[in-house]
Amino acid sequence: MTSIPATVFLVDDEPSVLRALSRLLRAAGYEVRAFASSREFLADHDPAVPGCVVLDLVMPGLNGLEIHNALMTSGPERPTIFVSAHADIPSTVRAIKAGAIDFLTKPVSEEELLRAVRRAMEKDRQIREAWDELQAIGARLATLTARELEVFHHVVAGRLNKQIAGDLGIVEKTIKVHRGRMMEKMGVHSLLDLVRMADRMEGQVSAQADLHFSCNRFTTAR
Repeated sequence: MTSIPATVFLVDDEPSVLRALSRLLRAAGYEVRAFASSREFLADHDPAVPGCVVLDLVMPGLNGLEIHNALMTSGPERPTIFVSAHADIPSTVRAIKAGAIDFLTKPVSEEELLRAVRRAMEKDRQIREAWDELQAIGARLATLTARELEVFHHVVAGRLNKQIAGDLGIVEKTIKVHRGRMMEKMGVHSLLDLVRMADRMEGQVSAQADLHFSCNRFTTAR
């Protein structure tokens, strides 16, 4: 886990809104980075910095949903709070389905914003823990030989050593050797632990893909 302080990224093309929200969040003890345009934010954004983003939904250039979509491809999911002076049901639905933590209308209630930021920061902490775990699993997978990786996929699919040997055309004794080395490199001591690890990988990748699909679909549906 990183020691970099969590930051609230503010993106809004209204200077008065940026100033007011920056003052509020800094008074509440948060690190704040404020941006007056979407392109300025994306050019400066560092996905390694923990935190959340407060996005104006309607801005010149890239809008809030398009920024959120861009962030989905650059690292761990960035928890997002959308704000807008032109809130309507379709916009709210699009934002929530794209993975927003909250959708607030301007003028933003201080209490509602701080509550939403607290939720977003906790969500970011959880996301980064899962991301770090996924990266660690990926690093272990990268140490496997091509044959060990084949055995890994067969084992988590529930195949027995004898069946794997038949599938790969090698003797069962050799499968046992590959399986032992694979389990050691993956840092697990039981089949259950290995399957749980594979499930976490699949679930994380699937969740990221679903969110990315939602962002694309609801951005293009405007």
